[in-house]
Amino acid sequence: MDVHDLDTYLLVGAGVLILAVLAVRLSVSIGLPSLLVYLALGLLLGSSGLGIDFADADLAHALGFGGLVLILAEGGLTTKWQHVRPNLGYGLLLATLGSAITVLVVAAGAHYLLDLDWELAVLLAAVLTPTDAAAVFSVLRTVPLKSSVTGTLEAESGLNDAPIVVLVVAISAGEVADKGVGYLAALVIFELLVGAAFGVAIGWFGGWLLRRVALPASGLYPLVVIAFTILAYGSAAAVHASGFAAVYIAALILGNAELPHRVATRSFVEGIGWLAQIGLFVMLGLLASPDELEWRNVWHGLLIGAILTFVARPLTVMVCAVWFRRSAREQLFVGWAGLRGAVPIVLATIPLSAGVDGSRDLFNTVFVAVVIYTLLQAAPLARLAAACGVLTDAARDVEVEAAPLERVSADLLQIRVPSGSRLAGVEVGELRLPVGASVTLVVRDETTFVPHRTDRIAVNDDLLIVAERSVREQAESRLRDVGRHGRLAGWGVDG
Repeated sequence: MDVHDLDTYLLVGAGVLILAVLAVRLSVSIGLPSLLVYLALGLLLGSSGLGIDFADADLAHALGFGGLVLILAEGGLTTKWQHVRPNLGYGLLLATLGSAITVLVVAAGAHYLLDLDWELAVLLAAVLTPTDAAAVFSVLRTVPLKSSVTGTLEAESGLNDAPIVVLVVAISAGEVADKGVGYLAALVIFELLVGAAFGVAIGWFGGWLLRRVALPASGLYPLVVIAFTILAYGSAAAVHASGFAAVYIAALILGNAELPHRVATRSFVEGIGWLAQIGLFVMLGLLASPDELEWRNVWHGLLIGAILTFVARPLTVMVCAVWFRRSAREQLFVGWAGLRGAVPIVLATIPLSAGVDGSRDLFNTVFVAVVIYTLLQAAPLARLAAACGVLTDAARDVEVEAAPLERVSADLLQIRVPSGSRLAGVEVGELRLPVGASVTLVVRDETTFVPHRTDRIAVNDDLLIVAERSVREQAESRLRDVGRHGRLAGWGVDG
């Protein structure tokens, strides 16, 4: 590649990126996942459209894994632990036992109804099993779901990639046929446990370090945070453990640590996540070729997708919910909201890259199933959420941004008062912040003033609070309590 090729790539890439970003608004307004628009862009640019020929399965495999690393990092860094923690058991069960049930049911359907041999049937089932948080929340990002639902879906989609990747790689490499199911089970357990250990260690160390090192520019914090998540992936992968488990757990720990410039970091990683999704889906659209699709790929995709959507997924959710108190209506929504997105298509590049017999048909079948059933499931999700009673009218939590004050042991907190927060109408003195924390400035309607303790907080105010590091967490907790329950929070009365 020379500089002229680079100019062309930058021109085309910038144009595609702009179109893809504009498509986000369109997809949200019509209630469809933006991934379908990105796939359509890839198909339009590909060999069946404008003629860009991309058929390198090895490169697609590598770039796909790179994109998934960034998507999982963004998912972990933007997930609230208080939502995931009460639902971690349910989400983990769906990601492990639920994935196993899904693979068995879909594989049986593929073997007996499509006459596939067992190895290819299990491979097809495994590839289609993981859910995709990016697909789900591109539809529901503006819908206020109950934390029990969002926590479950986030935990499941963040954790179910790792065991499935191990399974798909092992089958594609022929290790299951050579060494047996027992070896595969031991391999999955080893990779998950060691990968999780790397994620915990690197996530904890990264948070500890960033709380103690004042970097010279705020823009460096997001870069270091995302670098730590990638370090977790690379370290685990280097010892043949699950890098996907490591990156998600490290990101979850870092995303919920009391780090400086947390809101800026979240905004940065959301942008990185969008960029990864756009690049990944456009590339997968380029790799797919409608000219190679046969009618059997279409009806195989329709049949396998139906088994997955209407049999395996509901059965999985029902079995896993036995250990948890979840209503039938919530189970219905969680079952229907298990959208497939980029992950199954990326996983389909693994056997394609390994040269497994029938892998091109498998890729085409997966592509058809993902596109059709994402369209089918995504359209009614918002209405289904209302019908199932999983919407919430709870006030939004305040977002707290922190910047270190280098010359003293204190942080400057910036709080935006959102619509619906019960901070609105509360007097500054009624916040009852701990000693060592105080509201120093209020920004309202593009004007600023130093508040008196009797001044009332209003919607869309920005509060600047200086808090000593020793009381920062206590001050943040108090602000969130008042935001949820009003001025009487802490007195045992929901104000």
